[in-house]
This record gives sequence, structure tokens and C-alpha cells, in this order.
Amino acid sequence: MKSSEKTPLFNLNTWSVDQLARVEQALSRWVVCPEDAPALAGLGHAMRYAVLDGGKRLRPLLVMAACEAVAGSANAALRAACAVELIHAYSLVHDDLPCMDNDVLRRGKPTVHVAFGQASALLAGDALQALAFELLTPALDTTDAAIDSATQAHLCRMLAQAAGFKGMAGGQAIDLASVGKQLNSSELHEMHALKTGALLKASVMMGAACSQSGPATSIAVQDALRNYGDAIGLAFQVVDDILDVTADSAVLGKTAGKDAAQDKPTFVSLMGLQASQDYAQQLLQRTLHSLAQLEAAGLPNTHALRGLADMLVNRQH
Repeated sequence: MKSSEKTPLFNLNTWSVDQLARVEQALSRWVVCPEDAPALAGLGHAMRYAVLDGGKRLRPLLVMAACEAVAGSANAALRAACAVELIHAYSLVHDDLPCMDNDVLRRGKPTVHVAFGQASALLAGDALQALAFELLTPALDTTDAAIDSATQAHLCRMLAQAAGFKGMAGGQAIDLASVGKQLNSSELHEMHALKTGALLKASVMMGAACSQSGPATSIAVQDALRNYGDAIGLAFQVVDDILDVTADSAVLGKTAGKDAAQDKPTFVSLMGLQASQDYAQQLLQRTLHSLAQLEAAGLPNTHALRGLADMLVNRQH
């Protein structure tokens, strides 16, 4: 490169638009079309309603960004990204049910059980969870099935762990049991590391798992990615708690103030608003430190991971 030439600046918005277009197209193709299965009593409609046309798609973007950082397989990353989003969507459908958080607004529209009924919402969530693992294990005759069996198994295991007893489901159980209680800092961190952080961290690690060679497999790189995933997972929840008390429902696309209304423990209730905002910035610095370690290990393409961390912590909705 001549000295007068400059490396093009990374534009997160441009990158995100491109990646999200791929994810949306794939989700629309892979989530069952009702016309293809008219006998399923509207289940396909409920599934598509739960997944399409809404949401930040942060988890798929983290998968794609981590895959880029380690120069992994784009086809494998797209399937992993969609699988993670399906698990996230199923969790929201179930979380919004009357037996859980009993919410009526999600992604700027009525929740699935409000639009389709509780039974259909329960089944839609179940079906989305199953479909996530189907996407990670494509049939051999599928055009983009170039994911070796070892990688398929590894991706399935990571996603199952993040969604299950020692992940999202376990965290939700703690959350439900903690209503009206005052958790200490350690207990609150543990709950959110499971409920929210596990799937965000898994998004990073699944993206990285789409590369099975080179620096991506080194202990230093894996540790840096895990630390980044831990920090960004926690930062997401801290900012979510902040927005619950500073933004309104129209901006959030979900019911604002519901944590306080339901007497749930949050970082804001534990630390106060200003301390929570400061803590979010500290977590952002932790993500940047982890990315510096990746670059030192020979993986310089961390622009997307860096941009996503900054966007997440400084978002307004």
C-alpha cells in the first residue's frame, strides 16, 4: 500500500445493513411458510409473527462479527446466527406469557399470546426452539450444507447450554423467584449472566467456532472472545435496566417501567442510575481490552465487534 493510501474506515451501519439483509432473507426462507403447511392451524403464522420484522438482531450480528474476526465460514455463521435468533425469539414468546412476565407489547406490536392466544404462543415457542437446532444440522443435500459434523455438534452443544438449565432458562427461573426480593451484587450478576448473558456470549463463541483452524483456535484467542462475550452480555443487561427507567414504551418497543412495577431486582435498583451508567462504560472498556488481545494474537479484523460493543452500551432503545 502506498503511503498516500488509507484503509477505508469501518462503517457499522453499512456493515449491519448488509448482514441484517442476509439474516432477514434467511429467516424468512427458513421459518415455516404457512402456505407450505396449511394444516398446522395457524402455527406457521404465529412463528413468523414472533421472529420476522422486528428486533435489534444483536445476537445474529455478534455471530457474524465474531466469524469475520476469525475468518470463519460465512455459510456456517449465517445458520448459527439464525439459530441463535430463533432461540431468542422463542424465549421472548414464553417470557411474555401470563404465567411468566405477562406482557402485552414486544418489538412494537402485541405479544404473540395477545395476537394468537396462549396455546398457540406456547407451541410457536416450542417449534422455534426445535427449528434452531434443525438449522444447525442441515441435510447433506442442502445447497449450503458445508458444515462438517464436528462443527455442527459443537454449535448445537453451545446453543443448548446457553439456552438451558445453566443458561437462559436457569436465569429466568432465578428471575421469577426473585420478584420482591433484594439481591446482592453477586446474586444479581449471576442471574443476568445466565438469563441474558449466556446467549449473547454463545453468539460470540458460536461465530468464532465457524473457524476451525489458525489463530482462532488458540487458548489466548478463545479466552479473549469469552471475556468479550462475558462483558458484552453483562453490559446489555445493565443498559436494559437503565433504559427501563429512562425511556418510554414507544421508543423501547416494549413496556417501559415494568421491572419496577413488578418489583424486580435490577442494576438500577441496586446501584442507582448514575452508578449503573458508569458501570456500563466500564464494561465497554473491558470489551475493548479483549479486542486488543485478539489483535495482538494476529486477528486484526475486530471492527464489527468493536462497533457493536459501542452501539450496545450507548444505545437509546
